[in-house]
Amino acid sequence: MRPGEAHGQHYYFVSPEGFQQMVDDKNMLEHALVYNKHYYGTPREPVEKAIEAGRDVLFDIDWQGNRSITAIAPDDVVSIFLLPPSWDELAHRLHNRAQDSEEEINKRLGKARDEIAHYKEFQYVLVNRDLDDSIAKVRAIITAERQRRHRLPNIPAFVDTLKPGDTK
Repeated sequence: MRPGEAHGQHYYFVSPEGFQQMVDDKNMLEHALVYNKHYYGTPREPVEKAIEAGRDVLFDIDWQGNRSITAIAPDDVVSIFLLPPSWDELAHRLHNRAQDSEEEINKRLGKARDEIAHYKEFQYVLVNRDLDDSIAKVRAIITAERQRRHRLPNIPAFVDTLKPGDTK
């Protein structure tokens, strides 16, 4: 594997055979073949290590990946679906990236229609009109979700310390 980075995300590249071996060995949390062209997936080990260290893990995955990860850890997943402010704006953003051919952009737009149809499978839905505002909302969701009672394992013991003691 060799690490790469794009848009602040960490990518690791492996051969198709190496990827398939990781899938067969159940070393992937989720995986997919995208556009019949590229394999994408999330290796299990670094995610498990991050969670064991008490860190949050943020995924940039489609609805199928969300289904896979939610099936594995339904009580731990917080899912957020980002919608574009309009169809025209989505097309504009794809064109402005200047990364893809017109054919590739049209494929992405076609796939986007299918993706958007799955927004109801997510716990939260944000319309990404402004990047800074969307980031702030995602942070607010994460902050609130960290305070859910089931995510605070030490709270019962703490509450016990708040009970009035024997005042003799």
